[in-house]
Amino acid sequence: MALDGIVTRAIVHELQVCIGGRINKIHQPAGSDLVFHLRTQAGNKRLLLSANPTYPRVHFTEASFPNPLEAPMFCMLLRKYCEGGSIEAVTQVGMERIIHIDVRTRDELGDLSIKRIIVELMGRHSNIILVDPATGTQLDGIHHVTPAISGYRVVMPGFAYTAPPEQHKRNPLEADRESFMAAWRAATAEGKGTGSGWLVDAFGGLSPLMAGEIYARAEVGVAAMEIGLNPEEAERLWQAFSGLMEEVRGQQYAPMTGENAKGKSIFSAIRLTSACGEIRTYPSISECMEDYYGDKALRDTVKQKTSDLLRFLQNERNKNVKKLTNLEQDLNEAEDAERYRIWGELLLPSLHAIHKGDTSAELVNYYDEEQKMETIPLDPLLTPSENAQRYFKKYNKFKNSLAVIDEQMVLAKGEVAYLEGLLQQLNDATLSDIDEIREELTQQGYLRDRAKRGKKKKKGDRPTLHVYTSSEGIEIYVGKNNLQNEYVTNRLGKPNDTWLHTKDIPGSHVLIRSESYGDATLNEAAQLAAYFSQAKQSSSVPVDCTLIRHVRKPSGAKPGFVIYDHQRTLFVTPEEQMIKALPNTVKNG
Repeated sequence: MALDGIVTRAIVHELQVCIGGRINKIHQPAGSDLVFHLRTQAGNKRLLLSANPTYPRVHFTEASFPNPLEAPMFCMLLRKYCEGGSIEAVTQVGMERIIHIDVRTRDELGDLSIKRIIVELMGRHSNIILVDPATGTQLDGIHHVTPAISGYRVVMPGFAYTAPPEQHKRNPLEADRESFMAAWRAATAEGKGTGSGWLVDAFGGLSPLMAGEIYARAEVGVAAMEIGLNPEEAERLWQAFSGLMEEVRGQQYAPMTGENAKGKSIFSAIRLTSACGEIRTYPSISECMEDYYGDKALRDTVKQKTSDLLRFLQNERNKNVKKLTNLEQDLNEAEDAERYRIWGELLLPSLHAIHKGDTSAELVNYYDEEQKMETIPLDPLLTPSENAQRYFKKYNKFKNSLAVIDEQMVLAKGEVAYLEGLLQQLNDATLSDIDEIREELTQQGYLRDRAKRGKKKKKGDRPTLHVYTSSEGIEIYVGKNNLQNEYVTNRLGKPNDTWLHTKDIPGSHVLIRSESYGDATLNEAAQLAAYFSQAKQSSSVPVDCTLIRHVRKPSGAKPGFVIYDHQRTLFVTPEEQMIKALPNTVKNG
C-alpha cells in the first residue's frame, strides 16, 4: 500500500484549509465512501473519506457522485451531528494512518459541542468512526466490528472508542543519528539487517516504498542489501534518511506517480528517485491520489455489486451462442431436405429389391443427369417401406423448419448483441447505472421483479445523466446503459442535435446538444463515443455521426437499439487523459 504515514501527513497538511470551513452537505454514495461538501475560505470543496478495504483514502475530489435515493444510517447520523457544523481541527495521530477531524456544532439544546470523525486508513481494517470526545463514546462506525470479529476492540454505538493496536515504533521525524544507528545495530543483531525491511519495522509511517527510496538515495549496492550494511554505508543511509525526513518535517511535498522496478503503478507525496516508467507530477496530493486511484475504487465496488449480474449475463450470452451453433447445424441438415425427398422416391420403386435388415441400398439416381449410383443409408430395424417413409417425414420436417430456423437465428443473434452490449455497459457503469441496468432487465423479463423497500422509480422519471462539457463550452450527453441511451436519443435530443455511436460496435449513445459547434467539440464527442464502447482499448475506432432526426428506433426493438442514416464516419483513438480532463457532472433522475 503506497498510502503510508508520510502520505497521511501530506493529506492532513492539505486539509488545513478546511479549518473554519462549514459542512454544507454529507452524502454516502457507496457503502464505504462519504463525500463532504464544504464551504471554506479557499472556496467550495468536496472532501472524499473512504474506508474501502482495498482503496482507503482521504482527499479533495472533483469527481461527481450520485446521491442515493435513501441515505444509509451512518450518513443520517453524520448529518444529524455534523451537517451545518464547522471544522475545528484536522490532525494526524503520530505518524500513523489515522486522521482526526473535529467538528464544532450545536446539540439539540443549542449548546456548543464537539464531535470527532476518526478516519482509520488501515487496508482491510479501514474504518470511519464518529466519536463524542467528551465521553470517548462511539456514536457509530461505517463498518461495525463486533466482539465475535475482534477480541481487541468493538466498533458499535455506545462502546468506548479504542484506537488500533500501537506498533511501538520510533517516530521517524524525531529520530536523530544516535537513535537511527541504534535501530540499525539492533536489527543487525537480530539478523534483520539485510534489505530495507528493517526500516519499516523500526520506524512508524514508513512503507516499503519509502524504505526502498532511502536506500536508493544512499546509493547502497546490491551486496549491502543481501549481506547487510557496513558502517560507511550505514552513515550514508542515515544521511539519506535524515534528508528525506527533513522534506517531510518542512512539509515540502512533490506528489508524483510512476512505476516501481517491477512495473507496478505507485504514487508518493515526495519525489522518488527510484521511480521508473512515465513520471507525472501534481500540484497537490489530492490531485495525485485522484489520478492514481482514478476509477479503480469505483470499478472494484461495481465489480462486487455486479458479480451476480455479470454471471447471469455471461450465462445468458453463452446459452444463446450455443443455441446459434445448434441452429446452424439444423440449418445445414435442413438444407439437405431435398436429398431426403430424392432418397424416399428412389426407394419406393425398388422396395422388392431391398430387405429388412439391410444397412444400405445402392440404387440408380434417375434424378442425376449422369444416372450415377446413389448409396442410401437404411435403418436395419425398419422395413423398406418404413425406410422410405422415414425420409419423406425428414424432408417435410426440415422443409417446414427452414423458415422457423431463420427466424430463431435472427432472434438469437439479436439476443447475443443485446447481452454483449449490456456486458460492455457494466465495464463503464457507476453504482446508479447498475440499478438502471437491473431495472431494464426486470422490465424485459430477464430478472424477477423483487419488491424493494423504499422509493421506486416512477415510470416518468428520467435516468441518471452523464454530462460532459467540451473545450468550447458545449454540453455532451453520454448514455452509459440502455435506459440512459433511450432517454438521451429519443427524448432529450432535438432534431438538429448531433448523435454519435461507434460503427457496428456496442457502445454509448452520445449527444452534442447544440446545432452549432466546432471541430474540437465533434472530436471530443467522438472520443467519448469510442472510449465508452467495446473498442475502448483500440486505435482508429470508427464512430458514426448524424443528426438526431435521422435516428429512429424500430417498433418492438430491444432497449437502446436504433437504426440511422445520412451518417458520416470519423476515426478516432481514445485518449483517456483527454476524457478525464473534460469537466463532467452526473445529474440524477
